[in-house]
Amino acid sequence: MKFVGQLLGAHLARTPSMELADIYKLLHQAALGPAHAVSAGDALDRLRAEVSQLSPTMLKEPLCDVISPDAQLARIHLRPYIGAGHELDGLARAFSDTAARYTGSIDRLARFCGCLGDLADAGGLPYPRELVETYMSERRAEHWPAVRHSDSYRASCVPAYRVVDIRLLQGLEGIPAMEGG
Repeated sequence: MKFVGQLLGAHLARTPSMELADIYKLLHQAALGPAHAVSAGDALDRLRAEVSQLSPTMLKEPLCDVISPDAQLARIHLRPYIGAGHELDGLARAFSDTAARYTGSIDRLARFCGCLGDLADAGGLPYPRELVETYMSERRAEHWPAVRHSDSYRASCVPAYRVVDIRLLQGLEGIPAMEGG
């Protein structure tokens, strides 16, 4: 799938420390949205706590990383979001609303993961086909669970973001406008 190759190519170029868990997590979020439902109040409390603990990263993070083929879902990175002066309340509300309303697709996740062997063969992944297919087969057998970022990714990238339906943040500077949105 062209979309998966482009998405992973962009992320691997920026964050080459991505392991298979991180690749899978990205595809999981692209297909299913936020992995956990949370109330708006709880989302805001957790967001405030995370922001108070934010450590710097050496990466040049975009404010918004569109992650779904329909350009509806995005990772909103906290450092540039705060740096742009945006309010946490709106992001927390967008996150909780996305978690509550977004209808993901296990079939879409299976298709995304199913093309990774070919992508590995074509040099689009830094892993051999056999390793990729074994990892994805294990996730399939586990019924496609949400996973954490790998230790190496967390150490090198210090990820801090929320997955949201970007239509809920339309009008904020740095958030791409959706056609018809």
